[in-house]
Amino acid sequence: MSTQTRQPATAAPAVGRAAAGPVALQARGLTVTVGPPHARRVAVSGLDVAIAAGRWTAIVGPNGAGKSTLLRALAGLAPAHGEIVLLGRPLEQWSWRERARSLAWLAQGGVADAGADDLRVWDVVMLGRLPHQGWLAAPSPADHAAVEAALRQTHAWDWRERAFGTLSGGERQRVLLARLLAVQAPVLLMDEPLSHLDPPHQADWLALVRALVTEGRTVVSVLHEVSLALMANDLVVMREGAVAYAGPVDDARAHEALSAVFDHRLRIQAVDGRWVALLQ
Repeated sequence: MSTQTRQPATAAPAVGRAAAGPVALQARGLTVTVGPPHARRVAVSGLDVAIAAGRWTAIVGPNGAGKSTLLRALAGLAPAHGEIVLLGRPLEQWSWRERARSLAWLAQGGVADAGADDLRVWDVVMLGRLPHQGWLAAPSPADHAAVEAALRQTHAWDWRERAFGTLSGGERQRVLLARLLAVQAPVLLMDEPLSHLDPPHQADWLALVRALVTEGRTVVSVLHEVSLALMANDLVVMREGAVAYAGPVDDARAHEALSAVFDHRLRIQAVDGRWVALLQ
């Protein structure tokens, strides 16, 4: 992605729509309720959004806006009313194996599967290859190559023999990111992928996402770091379970929506050739 300052786009994407072009993931009339049975609440209501293929989309908004709920619903991990369409097919028409090969998921906060703490880092990342393996089949050379490549991409190769439970929060996050990459899915969903990562490793993550998009993959990430989100291709700006804006980052209305959902306490400005969010 160029770091040159971009001028606001003249095309006007409709609110709730992504940039023009092929769509990787789409929600139509999406409503999601959360909470215990005695205290259910609507987190996302009647939402329509389309995620452009081969681009990086960042989902942003204040706490409680429904960002993570939307991402979980797009992944098929949250009970929802409405329709989710993945790569042109309704999500319910995909077998679990097809879907797991095509859509990879990184949970919020370095959450791993139960029992993962006792596994070697290598084995945790190998879990990402399960959709590609036959029942009880041993990992293939392709599986081993994918795991090694993913560990090297996330700078976690040196820990491959360590127990996952001995790692720090940031190290765990990088291993789980490697597991996501090992799937080799065309669509990758990441919920707060920068949690526990220090600034140098946040920069590594940014470079990785740009490389994935260059390969033609679709990346969707929930981010609290607004200035980093402004480096994406597209934004989905949310507030109170609804989409305030969806479309290219460099559209002036994206910046207006960001300022509005944060109660006009942010100002979006070009600094050193890129957009940044400044407190005001």
